[in-house]
Amino acid sequence: MKEYIFKAPLWYRLSKSSTGKKYHLNLNNYHNWHFSTRNNLKIRYQLDMKEQLEGYCFGSQIDLKMKLIRGDNRRVDRANVLCLHEKFFCDAMVQHGCIEDDSDKFIRSSYYCSGEVNKEDPHVEIRVLVIDQNLGED
Repeated sequence: MKEYIFKAPLWYRLSKSSTGKKYHLNLNNYHNWHFSTRNNLKIRYQLDMKEQLEGYCFGSQIDLKMKLIRGDNRRVDRANVLCLHEKFFCDAMVQHGCIEDDSDKFIRSSYYCSGEVNKEDPHVEIRVLVIDQNLGED
Protein backbone atom coordinates (compact mmCIF):
# COMPACT_ATOMS: atom_id res chain seq x y z
CA MET A 1 0.00 0.00 0.00
CA LYS A 2 1.38 3.43 -0.97
CA GLU A 3 0.67 6.60 0.96
CA TYR A 4 0.87 10.19 -0.26
CA ILE A 5 0.59 13.28 1.94
CA PHE A 6 -0.90 16.62 0.88
CA LYS A 7 -1.41 19.87 2.75
CA ALA A 8 -4.36 22.29 2.51
CA PRO A 9 -4.89 25.69 4.16
CA LEU A 10 -7.66 26.26 6.71
CA TRP A 11 -8.63 29.59 5.18
CA TYR A 12 -8.14 31.92 2.20
CA ARG A 13 -8.26 35.62 1.54
CA LEU A 14 -9.90 36.35 -1.80
CA SER A 15 -8.53 39.88 -2.01
CA LYS A 16 -4.88 40.53 -2.72
CA SER A 17 -4.67 42.61 0.45
CA SER A 18 -3.08 40.94 3.46
CA THR A 19 -5.74 42.60 5.60
CA GLY A 20 -8.69 41.31 3.55
CA LYS A 21 -11.38 39.09 5.01
CA LYS A 22 -10.37 35.52 5.92
CA TYR A 23 -12.72 32.84 4.63
CA HIS A 24 -12.38 29.88 6.98
CA LEU A 25 -13.22 26.68 5.09
CA ASN A 26 -15.96 24.92 7.02
CA LEU A 27 -19.46 23.73 6.26
CA ASN A 28 -21.27 26.31 8.43
CA ASN A 29 -19.59 29.20 6.62
CA TYR A 30 -19.97 27.56 3.21
CA HIS A 31 -23.77 27.53 3.50
CA ASN A 32 -23.83 31.27 4.25
CA TRP A 33 -21.50 32.46 1.49
CA HIS A 34 -22.75 33.84 -1.81
CA PHE A 35 -22.46 31.31 -4.65
CA SER A 36 -19.73 33.36 -6.33
CA THR A 37 -17.68 33.38 -3.11
CA ARG A 38 -18.08 29.59 -2.79
CA ASN A 39 -17.02 29.15 -6.39
CA ASN A 40 -13.99 31.46 -6.04
CA LEU A 41 -12.83 29.62 -2.92
CA LYS A 42 -13.16 26.24 -4.64
CA ILE A 43 -11.14 27.55 -7.60
CA ARG A 44 -8.39 28.82 -5.25
CA TYR A 45 -8.34 25.45 -3.47
CA GLN A 46 -8.08 23.55 -6.74
CA LEU A 47 -5.24 25.79 -7.94
CA ASP A 48 -3.34 25.18 -4.69
CA MET A 49 -3.89 21.44 -4.98
CA LYS A 50 -2.83 21.42 -8.64
CA GLU A 51 0.75 22.15 -7.59
CA GLN A 52 0.70 19.23 -5.17
CA LEU A 53 -1.35 16.75 -7.23
CA GLU A 54 0.39 17.29 -10.55
CA GLY A 55 1.78 14.05 -11.94
CA TYR A 56 -0.20 11.71 -9.67
CA CYS A 57 -2.56 9.11 -11.11
CA PHE A 58 -3.78 6.80 -8.39
CA GLY A 59 -5.60 4.48 -10.81
CA SER A 60 -7.17 2.37 -8.09
CA GLN A 61 -9.20 2.53 -4.93
CA ILE A 62 -8.01 4.93 -2.28
CA ASP A 63 -8.70 5.70 1.36
CA LEU A 64 -8.53 9.27 2.63
CA LYS A 65 -7.25 10.22 6.07
CA MET A 66 -7.76 13.85 6.94
CA LYS A 67 -6.14 15.41 10.00
CA LEU A 68 -7.00 18.86 11.34
CA ILE A 69 -3.91 20.73 12.57
CA ARG A 70 -5.38 23.69 14.46
CA GLY A 71 -3.79 27.04 15.22
CA ASP A 72 -5.05 27.15 18.81
CA ASN A 73 -6.82 25.13 21.50
CA ARG A 74 -10.32 26.50 20.91
CA ARG A 75 -13.14 24.01 20.55
CA VAL A 76 -13.83 23.07 16.95
CA ASP A 77 -16.29 20.84 15.17
CA ARG A 78 -13.75 18.78 13.23
CA ALA A 79 -16.33 17.36 10.82
CA ASN A 80 -17.50 20.85 9.75
CA VAL A 81 -13.97 21.67 8.64
CA LEU A 82 -12.86 18.35 7.20
CA CYS A 83 -16.02 17.51 5.25
CA LEU A 84 -15.59 20.63 3.12
CA HIS A 85 -11.91 19.86 2.60
CA GLU A 86 -12.84 16.32 1.60
CA LYS A 87 -15.29 17.59 -1.03
CA PHE A 88 -12.89 20.21 -2.41
CA PHE A 89 -9.94 17.79 -2.41
CA CYS A 90 -11.88 14.98 -4.13
CA ASP A 91 -13.08 17.40 -6.80
CA ALA A 92 -9.48 18.60 -7.26
CA MET A 93 -8.24 15.01 -7.69
CA VAL A 94 -10.83 14.45 -10.42
CA GLN A 95 -10.11 17.79 -12.11
CA HIS A 96 -6.35 17.15 -12.15
CA GLY A 97 -6.64 13.56 -13.41
CA CYS A 98 -5.56 11.76 -10.23
CA ILE A 99 -8.74 9.68 -10.11
CA GLU A 100 -11.42 9.07 -12.71
CA ASP A 101 -14.34 9.88 -10.44
CA ASP A 102 -14.97 10.63 -6.77
CA SER A 103 -17.56 7.88 -6.38
CA ASP A 104 -17.36 4.88 -4.04
CA LYS A 105 -15.76 2.91 -6.86
CA PHE A 106 -12.60 4.96 -6.42
CA ILE A 107 -12.80 6.37 -2.88
CA ARG A 108 -13.34 3.48 -0.50
CA SER A 109 -13.39 5.38 2.80
CA SER A 110 -12.69 8.66 4.54
CA TYR A 111 -11.38 9.09 8.06
CA TYR A 112 -11.26 12.32 10.09
CA CYS A 113 -9.06 12.98 13.11
CA SER A 114 -7.65 15.85 15.14
CA GLY A 115 -3.94 16.50 15.27
CA GLU A 116 -1.64 18.69 17.25
CA VAL A 117 -1.83 22.47 17.60
CA ASN A 118 0.56 24.39 15.34
CA LYS A 119 0.25 28.17 15.82
CA GLU A 120 2.65 28.95 12.96
CA ASP A 121 1.14 26.60 10.38
CA PRO A 122 -2.47 25.49 10.94
CA HIS A 123 -3.64 23.31 8.05
CA VAL A 124 -5.31 20.09 7.00
CA GLU A 125 -3.08 17.10 6.35
CA ILE A 126 -4.59 14.81 3.72
CA ARG A 127 -3.23 11.30 3.35
CA VAL A 128 -4.15 9.30 0.28
CA LEU A 129 -3.65 5.56 0.72
CA VAL A 130 -3.68 3.59 -2.52
CA ILE A 131 -5.44 0.29 -1.79
CA ASP A 132 -5.71 -1.85 -4.86
CA GLN A 133 -4.04 -1.55 -8.23
CA ASN A 134 -6.87 -3.47 -9.97
CA LEU A 135 -10.39 -2.12 -9.78
CA GLY A 136 -13.04 -4.80 -10.08
CA GLU A 137 -15.60 -4.61 -12.84
CA ASP A 138 -19.13 -3.66 -11.77
